[in-house]
Amino acid sequence: MTDLQKKYVKADDNNRLLSAYRPLPPETLKSLREYYRVGLTYTSNALEGNSLTESETKVVIEDGLTIEGKPLRDHYEAVGHAKAYDYIYNITEKEGLTDEDILCLHRLFYQQIDAEKAGHYRNVKVYISGSRYAVAAVSKIPAEMRKLVKWYNENEKSLHPIELAATLHQRFVFIHPFVDGNGRVARLLMNLALLRNGFTIAIIPAILRHEYIYSLETAHTRPEVFVDFIADRVIATQLDLLRLMREEDDTVNDTVNDTVNDTVNATDARQLSKTEQAVLDAIHEHPTYSYEQLAAECGVSRPTIARTIKSLQTLTRIRRVGSDKTGHWEVI
Repeated sequence: MTDLQKKYVKADDNNRLLSAYRPLPPETLKSLREYYRVGLTYTSNALEGNSLTESETKVVIEDGLTIEGKPLRDHYEAVGHAKAYDYIYNITEKEGLTDEDILCLHRLFYQQIDAEKAGHYRNVKVYISGSRYAVAAVSKIPAEMRKLVKWYNENEKSLHPIELAATLHQRFVFIHPFVDGNGRVARLLMNLALLRNGFTIAIIPAILRHEYIYSLETAHTRPEVFVDFIADRVIATQLDLLRLMREEDDTVNDTVNDTVNDTVNATDARQLSKTEQAVLDAIHEHPTYSYEQLAAECGVSRPTIARTIKSLQTLTRIRRVGSDKTGHWEVI
């Protein structure tokens, strides 16, 4: 069994544990949906450089207030993404995927930013900075999108949900059908595929932006690298939700709660490697250090720091407080 297949098994096991808590009361379902509405909107926008913090994102999309000193576009991105997030829940039970579903997601996200381009494929050539690969030519976008939709509908029930979701995201980004907002729509489509197959959504924190972009770029020749990255994010999000369920729900029998505790605690209790411990110690001493500063402090490369931080986050040994630019690390 490959490492990726083992992650599929782990994700399936976590999903069964989460299923033990169902059916959830309507109030709980509503609060969880709102919890991820803020979380996914914040993280997905932050990956693209949006300056709103998570708490500011919550205020913008739930209270309709503006944040002093923050760009108007950042507000529009938050409101638009929240609307598109609501839409994926509206079509979760729908059979298949259509071109119009994708166009509607972009229209909802981009309407306030540029109404003329919202919900329309691009008619100009674009280049992806930092990538060695060209995206689809303008003339080929409609045909490529039809092929993508056909591929999804033919494979929705045959591929593992993680492979399906990650590959949908990857293929969509390689086409790059819109003039802007492609990353946001790709992550929404990915999470739609997960939800349709009974999984939770997958959160990609902004702190993993470098690894996220690297795995996407590598996927041009090794697609399994990106699938592996998404599998890690699915499992990490599942574990977060299991912790929430364990703490908040006292209606599940003791056997299930003991299993959940064992699953979560086994992840938490794993002995740290020398590199993980060194990075943890450095973060404890210098919580505001950047990746580059941590790399210099620990005598390792920046990619190693990124991988180690991801591991420490999965183990819930550290968390990010505040934004990627002005926040700091906290040792748990």
